[in-house]
Amino acid sequence: MESLLNCALKRHQDIKAKQESQKIRINAAGGGRKELLSTEEQVCLCLFYLRQMPTFQVLGMLFSISKTEANDTFHYWIPILRDILPASLLEQVSNNESDLVFVQEVLTNFRLLVDSL
Repeated sequence: MESLLNCALKRHQDIKAKQESQKIRINAAGGGRKELLSTEEQVCLCLFYLRQMPTFQVLGMLFSISKTEANDTFHYWIPILRDILPASLLEQVSNNESDLVFVQEVLTNFRLLVDSL
């Protein structure tokens, strides 16, 4: 978990540095509304959503933020996590039709187990 968090935080810092370098500033840096959640909490919010799939209203209540803030936070972090984490087998072969057919044939020989509460 820590290595995932470290990779996500590094990617977040790179994105913020790139955005900062492209800004034309009128106000001094550090102004504006402060974030309600730490970056660690934001990553946890995203991972919690992916695992439990609550509504954004429930997610907001759990993290003491609005549903809009929960939605915005999730949609900011999901591309970062998608870049960091490996794609599923089907996502990896989806661009090549012959590989996709082969994987689908192989997977039909297995049973699917779902771990949920």
